[in-house]
This record gives sequence, structure tokens and C-alpha cells, in this order.
Amino acid sequence: MKIAVIGTGYVGLVTGTCLSETGNNVICVDINETKVQQMQAGVVPIYEPGLDVLFHRNIAQGRLTFTTDLAHAVKEAQIIFMALPTPPGGDGAADLSYILGAAKDISKLVTSYKVIVNKSTVPVGTADKVQAVFAAHTDVEIDVVSNPEFLREGVAVEDFMKPDRVVIGTRSERAQKLMNELYGPYVRQGNPILFMDERSSELTKYAANSFLATKITFMNEVANLCEIVDADVDAVRKGIGSDARIGKRFLFPGIGYGGSCFPKDVQALAKSADEHNYDFQILRSVMQVNEKQKTIIVDKLLKYYKGDLKGKHFALWGLAFKPETDDIREAPALYIIDELVRQGATVTAFDPEGMANVKGLIGDKIKYAENQYEALIGADALLIATEWSVFRNPDFEKMEESLSNKVIFDGRNLYDLQKMIDLGYYYNSVGRKLIYN
Repeated sequence: MKIAVIGTGYVGLVTGTCLSETGNNVICVDINETKVQQMQAGVVPIYEPGLDVLFHRNIAQGRLTFTTDLAHAVKEAQIIFMALPTPPGGDGAADLSYILGAAKDISKLVTSYKVIVNKSTVPVGTADKVQAVFAAHTDVEIDVVSNPEFLREGVAVEDFMKPDRVVIGTRSERAQKLMNELYGPYVRQGNPILFMDERSSELTKYAANSFLATKITFMNEVANLCEIVDADVDAVRKGIGSDARIGKRFLFPGIGYGGSCFPKDVQALAKSADEHNYDFQILRSVMQVNEKQKTIIVDKLLKYYKGDLKGKHFALWGLAFKPETDDIREAPALYIIDELVRQGATVTAFDPEGMANVKGLIGDKIKYAENQYEALIGADALLIATEWSVFRNPDFEKMEESLSNKVIFDGRNLYDLQKMIDLGYYYNSVGRKLIYN
């Protein structure tokens, strides 16, 4: 099939590349000429494990191309995916200007039947708005389909190629047939393609992300209570996760969720509820708790240093919001940095992939190390904000040589408590007993 993908951000690039892998001819469109030229030259603009292999293979075989020419892409395509940003506006509602603007541009170019697919995360009713844009600018028959993505950064290629489910919102039999043909190769293992109306599809994405954010937040609340009552959150997590009704995933406590999806999707769903005069109380609580959780390490530092962080120097391991990505959007590390600097402390950070993005955002507000051990030199304590695998089994003897004090505040519970006792560290993690040196 001939596919166009409008937008080559995270979702658009993964979508276009993975669709080309099953034999489709995919042309990706972006207005950024420099970015398009780089992709045409074989440069992958994002870090996502496994993406580069498919990217280079399908470019070499002529199935994956890039352009700034929207008219050319629209003319060739049977199905047009819109994978455009929907950032939160000032009131928290999703900004649909990119989606509706692209729909208007496409509507002036179509000359034959097309399926227009909303791949972006959008509020309920967006498909109707897109359909109205086309109706206002063309008499050509088109179908607008909602097809939300459920990609986890770090394993996005696997998620696309072997999805748990594919959700497609359309009431058109013609569009359903084309979308079923397109996604058939990805569900050969028996996972479902779920067809539903457009509004239900749109709400499914927001509901899924909001539920997972709620699950994470609940466990963070449990962890905070564990510290007060001297319980072990790891034991609690295993105890409740063994219940099939609850499940084991998204029960690991930490310093809050971040990234491009959970924060804005929870906010957008709450805003959508407000617009319909429904008080979605649990989502308001989730947002409040998560905001506080992002800087809980700083609260612990203030307690440890008796309320004064001025002149203290901290090593920070991890800047990305999660491992296996360079995405720093809403990363807890950024909130920790802001608060530490405000308190008069200094920071040297290391992250395997996220440092360039952080430096581009905050510049020389902190220092950046070449490796995780260099970050420790002269530090009063080590703070851990991202659970990269490289941090899980460090050389503790080497760490001891660089740290001014054997003090670790771990926001991701990477280390065994008994081991930290044996090594003589002051070890403060999330929801587990304090370990003193």
C-alpha cells in the first residue's frame, strides 16, 4: 500500500518506518528542511533502540522516503497518517492547531478517495472536527479514522511490530477494510484489531494512559506511607502484583512519571471532563501527587542536611524521563535540578543519551560528565533519577574513591538493601527502610 505520514516526530517516524517494514511504500513529510535532508542522508533524528536497523534497511530498499513536498505525498498515498504534536495549551486542553491546520492543507490537495488517520493523541470529538475541515474545503470523498498509538519509548519498535492490540475508530466499511489490510501483518500472533466508533477510540487512548499514570501514582503513595510505618514497598508490590486482577506492571515506585504522554494526557482528559461539567476527581489527585513526587528527593535531602543545601554539590545519574530514550520532556530530573539550584546547590549530571537535550534546554545551569564515575568527583551525595541498566551494577569501590561521602539518594530503588549495609553507605530509597552507614 502507499502511505503518507505527516510529521516525523517520535510517533510519526516510528510509524512510518515500521509500516515500510511490511512492504508498504511510505513517504514521510516534515516542514523542517534540515531534518528531512538529514533523514534522506540516513541520519535517525531520535534515539530509539532497534529503529535504526529498520530505518536504514527500508531506505536502502526504496520503501521509505522523506520529503517536504506535501502535495507529492498526498497525491501518491491511499492512507494519510497525521502524526502531529498536540501540546497542552495554557488551560491544559490539547492544542489541535497542528492537526486542523494539516487537515486544511491536505483537503486542498486531495483529488481522489483517501483515508485520513489521526495517529496523534487527541480529545474526544477531534475526528468530527477534522471531518468538518475537509467538508468545508473539498467535495472529494474521504474518511477520517482514529488510530491512537500505544508505543512505549525504549521498546516502540517492538510495540508497533507486535502490538497488544490495534484500536481503530471508524464507522466506514471502506475505511475499515483498508485499515484491516494494513494492520493484518502485525497481528498474526492473534492479538486483536479492535474496531469501534471514532469517539470511543479517541477516549480509549486517554483512558489507558490515565489509568497507568494512576497506577504509578498509587504505588508512589503506598511507598511514601511505607516509609512512615516502616514497611517495605518491594514486599507490598510483590504481594499485590501477584493478584491477577492487579498485575505486576506499573507497580514500581519512584520519583513520579514524566515523558511526552502521561503528563499531558492526564491533564487533557481532566480538562475534557471539565468542559463537559464532570469533576474527574481521581485525575486531579493523580496530577497533584505526581507533581510533589518529582522533587521528593529534594525534601529528603533537606531533612538529611538539616534544611540547608547551600554550597552542597550533588552527582545526578539520569536525566531522561525513563531509560532507553533521550526524551527529557517532563523528566523528574529537571524538576530536581531546578529545586537544587534554587536551594544554592550545584550539580554534575550524567545520562547515556539525554545530556545533549538537557544542555540545549538549560545550558550551563549544571555541569555534565563524560561518564557516570566522573560525575561523582567531589560530590556530597549521589542522586539517581533514571534507572538506566548501566547504573544497576556499578563499581562501588570506584564510586567510593570519588564521592566525598558515601551517601546515595536513589529515586529508582536500584540496589539491594543488605548490600548497601555491607558497603557502609547511607542509602535512602523510595518506600524502603533507611540504611545508615
